[in-house]
Amino acid sequence: MPRMWVLAVGALMLARPALADPGWPAYGGDEGGQRYSAAGEITPANVTRLRKAWTYSTGDMQTHAEAEKQAAFEDTPILADGRLYVCSPFNEVSAVDPGTGREIWRFDPHIDTGDDVDYPNGFTCRGVTYWKNPRQKSGPCAERIFAATNDRRLIALDAATGVPCPKFGDRGTIRIESVPAPVRKGEAQTTSAPVVGRGVVVVGSSLDDNQRVREIHGVVHAYDAVTGAPKWSFDPIPRSPSAPNAASWSGAGAAITGGANAWAPMSVDEQRGLVFVPTTSPSPDFFGGLRPGDNRYADSVVALNLETGQVAWAFQVTHHDVWDYDIPAQPTLATVTYKGRTRPAVIQTTKQGLLFTLDRETGQPLIPVEERAVPQNGAPGEQLWPTQPFPVAPKPLAPIRARPDDAYGITFWDRGACRAKIAAARAGWIYTPPSTQGTILYPFTGGGSNWGGLAFDQRRDVVYVNTSSAMHLVTLIPRKDFAAVKAANPHKEVSPQAGAPYGMKREIVVSPLGMPCNPPPWGMLHAIDMHDGHVIWEVPLGTTEDLAPFTEYVLGKTGTPNFGGPIATAGGLVFIGAAMDNYLRAFDAKTGKELWRGRLPGGGQATPMTYVWKGRQYVVIAAGGHYKSGTKRNDKVVAFAPGP
Repeated sequence: MPRMWVLAVGALMLARPALADPGWPAYGGDEGGQRYSAAGEITPANVTRLRKAWTYSTGDMQTHAEAEKQAAFEDTPILADGRLYVCSPFNEVSAVDPGTGREIWRFDPHIDTGDDVDYPNGFTCRGVTYWKNPRQKSGPCAERIFAATNDRRLIALDAATGVPCPKFGDRGTIRIESVPAPVRKGEAQTTSAPVVGRGVVVVGSSLDDNQRVREIHGVVHAYDAVTGAPKWSFDPIPRSPSAPNAASWSGAGAAITGGANAWAPMSVDEQRGLVFVPTTSPSPDFFGGLRPGDNRYADSVVALNLETGQVAWAFQVTHHDVWDYDIPAQPTLATVTYKGRTRPAVIQTTKQGLLFTLDRETGQPLIPVEERAVPQNGAPGEQLWPTQPFPVAPKPLAPIRARPDDAYGITFWDRGACRAKIAAARAGWIYTPPSTQGTILYPFTGGGSNWGGLAFDQRRDVVYVNTSSAMHLVTLIPRKDFAAVKAANPHKEVSPQAGAPYGMKREIVVSPLGMPCNPPPWGMLHAIDMHDGHVIWEVPLGTTEDLAPFTEYVLGKTGTPNFGGPIATAGGLVFIGAAMDNYLRAFDAKTGKELWRGRLPGGGQATPMTYVWKGRQYVVIAAGGHYKSGTKRNDKVVAFAPGP
């Protein structure tokens, strides 16, 4: 190229406006959980140039070698105040240089990892929260990191140094008490990041399901973000006859029932002064005969006033839940245009593979919802609700009917064994109730969707969401038989549901070769046009490469069950790990074509994030695997960026 052209091109490049440096200041990208970035340097045209830029190790593989056997590295780092903040499964918070991965500071809360501690969800931390005090311009703790721990502490750290904020709570820490008191250590924990709005920090909890009827109460707690003083608390279960949802509970159910906690991430609309709480099922999961009614505000998106904790509105996605179909994901706040009508919305994905779109100000469906009759004839003593809500669009994103003839197997023998398992159980449409015969739950209680949630591209009104497809066999065990069944199944999930007439056994329905008995794809990534709710594309997500080497060449594109979620970018890409193989993937946002995959040192069962730092776009994911999915373990955070 002639020298004059080189100079001219160089001058044009210098004249271009500098690439904006969008950060990722909250767990979901923004306070509303859209998981969208305005970063556009990486595009379908150049995504194949992505290379590993740096890695950061939390050190857990050495410092917590034994406890790692029950750990899940689900963290999504955040970028704020010029630092990347990482949370290890053991709630160790690190500040990392965004361009090099160099550790700036590290804080260890020293959670209890002893043999006498049994956390229901293992050791898990999905993220931390950044907050800048608008009333303090500078100085220690003007900018804070809030971390909620597995052992139910809420800790405030100075964002610049990692030192606990001395005027918050007791020298930087609040201990959250459970009611009633836990029976054993670790029975209650916190796995998702807290949220902050209008100077109030809000935190939920994760409980050990199916142990008893009189479970720990699923109370959401709010504190002053500066001092840690209690602001309010919210129990989704009505504890007095005057509670606004009391009429939806009959008899003594509300008095004896626990749970209905918020274990998934929450969202904040600071402008409207609302926090959106995704609640779970009342206790126990699989028998509701002692809690007649539809059990509102359990299994609901509940909008609370940030300053008072009062309910602004609530929408229930599962009535009288006996399937563990609670809300597993962060409510996504967006502006949606459906059939020409534009409104501020809450988009909620569910374990059932259903996508609800609600008016953010009223809770009324923006995309219509129909109450449809569902299977009845529950176990003796059960009082099922006759209908369940179904949005008219989009279609269910996961299969919702189980039939023996749909059984899958790679051999005639394998398929026959699966068919027999389904035929021996009570199977059919979604919401078939648990039974002593054994009932197929399809989708299984891991989803449909799970805690990874969805990504939303506001420019195009498109939702991107991943789903899993597997079957659970849930069997109710009469109380007189429970001890014998428990003893005969030492390696299966057999829980007492103490106080109910039945215990329960829950197991994945697999073939003699260990493969799912339902047909693939077992994992999918979907794109939905919210203008009318139609599915633009859906593609298998993941391979069996790291589960059973070489089987992908025989089985084809099966996808895998997955944990973690997608992100979308202005560059026209969707990035996602989540699948049960060791890859981060990039898909074309318009077509669903897989354009790139980056090898990870461990399972990527986490949601990635992206940011621009000094003119270069990075994509970052925690690659440490997940003890429940059997993926490869590690303690690395991996950053990819364009190479030459």
